[in-house]
Amino acid sequence: MTVQDPDADLSPSNRRGTDRKKLIIDVRFDGGDGTGIANTRDIGIGGLYMTTTAILDQGTPILMTLSIGERTMSINGTVVYSDPGHGVGVRFKNIDAGDEDFLRTELDLQ
Repeated sequence: MTVQDPDADLSPSNRRGTDRKKLIIDVRFDGGDGTGIANTRDIGIGGLYMTTTAILDQGTPILMTLSIGERTMSINGTVVYSDPGHGVGVRFKNIDAGDEDFLRTELDLQ
């Protein structure tokens, strides 16, 4: 008997546990084999999608620094979706409660 991942047939957007908003902001990241600067395509309290040509495999831990307004946040995450040469989906990991509240308010998410 084969155990199937219930999320295996879902597109990346359907695997999200939280809503996201389209917002383009700069992200500095450190993960995989290097560092870089990317832009978000969308962001929510649970994660983000960022456009980058860097190769970041699924499961890669990543540290991101991003600024929204006057607030700069350092957030750890894990790459959960990779489209090599285009971008990656990142799930936030252990996000600070203050940063989560800020994102919820700033992005107008429930």
